[in-house]
Amino acid sequence: MTTTPPASGTPDEAVLDRAIRRATWRLVPFLILMYMMAYLDRANIGFAKQAYQATTGVSDAVFAFAAGIFFLTYAAFEVPSNLVLHRIGARVWMARIMVTWGLIAAAMAFAHGETSFLVIRLLLGAAEAGFFPGAILFMTYWFPAKARGRVMGLFYFGSPLALMLGGPASGVLLDLDGLFGLHGWQLMFLIEGLLASLVGIWAYFYLTDRPSEAQWMPADEREALSRAIAAEEREKQAAGRVGLRAVLTDPRLLHFAAIYFLIQISGYGVAFYLPTQVGALLDVKVGLLVGLVSAIPWACAIVAATFWPGLAVRTGYRRSFAFVSLLGIAAGLVISANASPAIAIAALCLTTMGIITSQPIFWTFPTGYFGGAAAAGGIAAINAIGNLGGFFAPNVKTAVEEGFQSSAAGLYVLAAAGLGAALLVTLLRPGPRADVKLREATARA
Repeated sequence: MTTTPPASGTPDEAVLDRAIRRATWRLVPFLILMYMMAYLDRANIGFAKQAYQATTGVSDAVFAFAAGIFFLTYAAFEVPSNLVLHRIGARVWMARIMVTWGLIAAAMAFAHGETSFLVIRLLLGAAEAGFFPGAILFMTYWFPAKARGRVMGLFYFGSPLALMLGGPASGVLLDLDGLFGLHGWQLMFLIEGLLASLVGIWAYFYLTDRPSEAQWMPADEREALSRAIAAEEREKQAAGRVGLRAVLTDPRLLHFAAIYFLIQISGYGVAFYLPTQVGALLDVKVGLLVGLVSAIPWACAIVAATFWPGLAVRTGYRRSFAFVSLLGIAAGLVISANASPAIAIAALCLTTMGIITSQPIFWTFPTGYFGGAAAAGGIAAINAIGNLGGFFAPNVKTAVEEGFQSSAAGLYVLAAAGLGAALLVTLLRPGPRADVKLREATARA
């Protein structure tokens, strides 16, 4: 009995699988660490809220505006930053991003008034611009479509880990108020910001731009992985989705961006205000206890992220899985606004699981659709527009709560955003055989 040899140009599946596993173990843990530092420096303002306002006298409205203004400069510099990364490589550019944002984040320790607070948040957004879409783009250089859902699910561990581990750490630093003559919130910003810069220096020496340059990978694995990625790029090129002009004129870009915008409203609304909400539920000030309790929902999110996004790709029902995740965000927020502390914490677990699992599933759609410069510009544009939800969330939440004199009203706004994203996901069209191809490729793995 004879077997049919693989088609010309098709890498041996066993070698390719080994290459994917090796790349996953080598790169993904470090990407998670980088994302942890990024998310912590972006969201630790939520832990500092009470102490910072007590020291500086900054009002709720100004605080909400400053928390969100980060995303204006972040959005403005996303596309050019990602195009630079596509041109010069992730190793240099990601290191630059981390070092500069870490130094600026540390400078928050010296923001004693409204003006300095606003300026530093604007500078922080500009410095960090390009990190997240750069990481997503970097993964398209290394992981073919069949592995991308699982890998992105692992990458998204970064945000819940940042809040699960960083929450208690931030709480400890806040409780060290007076050490070295500094307020607790000053210690928190200084230490966490400088740690990000150190990780950025490490990234310069650790990351590898492309599989073909990976001396830590056997030659046959380098070749198999490079050929698999190149084959996918050729398919995108044949479909005319690799030029920057193609992505900027593609109506699907706005559809992707609208979904991500709504997800980010819910996500950042929870990230910024979960410590405050937990403190109110427990009737204590934000400190170590609140940090520990706030870690529970993010721990649940990590558990869900270990299997849900990968299962979505393997079964070929990505839209259905994303819809369920986004519906969980809305349901959890509504329940948390109308329940006892124990039930509210459980409901917030449902919310965080939805936030963390919906996003890696979502990113399999644009990364499977765009290639080349279109991927660099498209991913950055989607992320830039989407992350404006981080500006929208705190300001609208605060305005609605003040208008209705109810904290529950703000949670309903965040829930409505999650529901809107769920409805838009049902309209995604991955192509007549896109999920079938992914399912077949995964079955061979």
